[in-house]
Amino acid sequence: MPYFYTIYTTKVGERMLSFFKHSVFGLVLVLSVASTHTAQAASPQTPPAKIEPKVIIVTGWENGADMGDAPGEYQFWVERLHLNQTVPLAGIKTQVLRRNTDGVYGIVLKDGVTDLIALALDPAFDLHHTYWLFTGISGVNPNVASAGSVAWARWVVDADALREIDDRTIPSHWPYGLYAIGANAPNTLPSDPNHYGSVTDVAELTKAYPLNQQLEHWAYTLSRTVTLHDAPAIAAQRQNWKGYPNAQKKPFILEGETLGAYRYWHGAQRNQWAEDWVKLWTKNRGVFVMTNEESQINQREMRVLAQQGYIDPDRIMVLRSGSNFSMPPRNQDITHSIGDEEPGQVVAFDNNERAGEPVVKALVKQWPLYREHIPGTPAP
Repeated sequence: MPYFYTIYTTKVGERMLSFFKHSVFGLVLVLSVASTHTAQAASPQTPPAKIEPKVIIVTGWENGADMGDAPGEYQFWVERLHLNQTVPLAGIKTQVLRRNTDGVYGIVLKDGVTDLIALALDPAFDLHHTYWLFTGISGVNPNVASAGSVAWARWVVDADALREIDDRTIPSHWPYGLYAIGANAPNTLPSDPNHYGSVTDVAELTKAYPLNQQLEHWAYTLSRTVTLHDAPAIAAQRQNWKGYPNAQKKPFILEGETLGAYRYWHGAQRNQWAEDWVKLWTKNRGVFVMTNEESQINQREMRVLAQQGYIDPDRIMVLRSGSNFSMPPRNQDITHSIGDEEPGQVVAFDNNERAGEPVVKALVKQWPLYREHIPGTPAP
């Protein structure tokens, strides 16, 4: 056989062998990829289960760290309920939820209601069965309770939107210059509801957000015998409240309403307005006990989230504790008493958690029942 022919046939054979090897490998690769895709299509990956908090404790602010230093509204909850795990919240890089192994969560609204929105819209969470406990300190009405006392709210009353005339220029028979938009005088509702935009029913003008009173009373009944903390500083202050028997009591637990107003008001005249405003919007069924700046904002947002189907509004509870009074005692300078929260703050932080803890633990202990059935309400 000629030399060139031998070389030629050898090269042709190597090329054919190489082509065959690569063709077989390609065929195997194609079949392998196709098989993988077919398998994935046949058995898609199961999405991760959503996180379903049993209870979320919501506070407004905290001093420094969440544990181990001077307490704020959040710290006693974190330490005593062992909320040692952290969970990031999608959409807000600086915000985290704390939780324990029982499914109790806690959050500080560092960014206000934006944090509530982010939590509700986070696809990692299912909040349809979650109970909400909004807590924090407040100014307390001395006609009803004492500093350090704790109140379960039946209504959160909104005091932001109203008409205002300087008290020095009001008609002589008016008690103050604050009254409902569309009304003609204090302590009256608008005769024409459409005066307030496109509203056609006076009931739509309500500035009172009703809570689930059956759930509220169940919570109050569980907690009303809890031993609350007292302190020498607020005990000494109580001696100034001659003529106000409820203000002179040791801290206690009661049922009563929370008034939310973004402005920080103070004084006997404004305290009278607050009592009247709560009665007006609850049809004389509510009692003004606590005042703060954020309850109404939180409840407005929770109603929006409920309308959009993210949360159950019947599972919302509001628990406020009194750190200071909403007016000064007799014969005391009003500018001295306004904002005088320091002596009662730690007691209020402490008692808030003490009153709420048995309710949280009861919800967790009987979760299979309370996940489906709200306590205090009739059986389905």
